[in-house]
Amino acid sequence: MAIKLTGEDPLLGDHIYQQLREMIFTREIHPGQALSVPKLAGQLNVSRSPVREAVQQLINEGLAVHVPYAGARVQKLDAEAVRQVFSVREVLDGLAARHAALIITRERLGELDVVVSEQRELLVMPPEGHRDSQLDLRFHSLIRDSANNEPLRASLARLEALAHLYSSDMWNLDDNRRVAVEEHERILAALRAGDQTAAGDAAEAHVRAVLVRMSRDTLEWMHSPRN
Repeated sequence: MAIKLTGEDPLLGDHIYQQLREMIFTREIHPGQALSVPKLAGQLNVSRSPVREAVQQLINEGLAVHVPYAGARVQKLDAEAVRQVFSVREVLDGLAARHAALIITRERLGELDVVVSEQRELLVMPPEGHRDSQLDLRFHSLIRDSANNEPLRASLARLEALAHLYSSDMWNLDDNRRVAVEEHERILAALRAGDQTAAGDAAEAHVRAVLVRMSRDTLEWMHSPRN
């Protein structure tokens, strides 16, 4: 997969970061795999500098870790660590929805409605995990941005990226898609009504249910001490 941009384009590092992030989410680069700057630079046909910058962004985001004497690797969490990520995300998703319920704009509600409507329409089509998981990320990013709280936004963005490493496969199952869309619709209805309590409760219930469904679909992995 080659990048078209060349030269010293100041945006090149961000383009490469986005592409590496996509490769991680689609499992083209899998959890635990080394992020070799020379190898990736050759694969993407760019110099090492923007790749090094992109890898550092992934480390800052939590999608990669620096291993002493070994370099960077894609983050790999065991089952308990995944549960901890979802536990914190449940609280922060609820907080973001409560904040957003009071200040969300009609324009942002319209954007959320477009996402949920597209998710609903796609239920008649065969699952496409990557497509559907990207819509899910879009839905949640719109809510966290609407909360207008930078520390909360930054924390949730990091947690959502980590959660996505392990929850994206669920979108390949029709039952999971249908239930998730219903949960999104409940969150959106509460936001539209300006109901803080209902919005927060619906957001928290959604995150709890996602973990349950993920545990059910990957039962052996989730009950093992180390993935």
